[in-house]
Amino acid sequence: MRIAQVAPLHESVPPQKYGGTERVVHFLTEELVSRGHEVTLFASGDSQTSAELHACVPRALRLGQQPVDPTVPETLQLEAVGRQAHRFDIIHFHTGHLHFPLSSRLGVPHLTTQHGRLDLVDLPELYRVFAEIPLVSISDHQRRPLAAANWQATIHHGLPVDRYTLVPAPDDYLVFVGRIAPEKRLDRAIAIATATGLPLRVAAKVDRVDRDYFESAIQPLITGNPLVEFVGEIDDIDKQEFIGRARALLFPIDWPEPFGLVMIEAMACGTPVIAWRNGSVPEVMHDGVTGFVVDSHEAAVAAVEQLVTIDRAGVRALFDTCYTAPRMADDYERLYGSLSQPRWAGCRWEQPSMDFCRPGELQKSQGVSEVAAVASRDGARD
Repeated sequence: MRIAQVAPLHESVPPQKYGGTERVVHFLTEELVSRGHEVTLFASGDSQTSAELHACVPRALRLGQQPVDPTVPETLQLEAVGRQAHRFDIIHFHTGHLHFPLSSRLGVPHLTTQHGRLDLVDLPELYRVFAEIPLVSISDHQRRPLAAANWQATIHHGLPVDRYTLVPAPDDYLVFVGRIAPEKRLDRAIAIATATGLPLRVAAKVDRVDRDYFESAIQPLITGNPLVEFVGEIDDIDKQEFIGRARALLFPIDWPEPFGLVMIEAMACGTPVIAWRNGSVPEVMHDGVTGFVVDSHEAAVAAVEQLVTIDRAGVRALFDTCYTAPRMADDYERLYGSLSQPRWAGCRWEQPSMDFCRPGELQKSQGVSEVAAVASRDGARD
């Protein structure tokens, strides 16, 4: 197929340091190219890809000379997509909703994967007006605020099989990886480390918008605390050692997380995750197999003591079953095929149903081998 992948311009594809959406776009693009598809990537010029790259800005907006109005380069990107639309069998947008007026008039099959939160107050009217736009959610929980939108499938993220490797024997420390923001709750992670007496290594970025929060709420918890080490942003290469050698990844979120890519990065290393029961967590996690889903500080502290019951090889086994880039590409290929010959009915795209696997819904009583068997059934996904 001739496929266009339209990525955000804020980060390169893949991002040099922190960045979830652009990393997923990279993994999907590379997998599709390896399968013989003709893929064009609309992204920043510092992106690295095996696809044909259409550079929409010289450098990612976060790292380059940031424009006064970022919608200017974003609008120019959409103009480039529109001018070349006739080249493609399908156009896959990862750019939120700015492209909706364009994509609804392209005359070319398209879909949009939503990567962010959808519980914002002004979104229902937008999705009512553009009710025909075919959408993909990255978790079932993400789509709940807009349940009536034109959802085609939920497709969980996946990572290259060889991106990370199992670390069977960890060192004695905990990790927090992500960005420092109120909803990510690094303060909870620090409290857990303090209560258990375990070192906490923090790899995180601080956006400009969160700088005041970091300096007023987080830095005082780090300064003078011998258990906490702040290392800043790290790349994929560093994550293998950083996450892989940890006893557990702490994911103490306080918001409706759409997916949480770092959870499956930890799983790929065999590292258990201790995560708060918010957003996609119960859907992505398998409680008691890939770590523990908790509701309180006390439960998180207790979970640290229970880490010895987690089979790290079993954590990696579930990743191999449900969270790989080949599985993700399989899901998108099926959806591309169905959308490339759509049946128009009313204001909606009608597509064949797609049955996927959801590890978080499996019974806790099942063993790892049973989990893998269920998850690998025909047409499965995480």
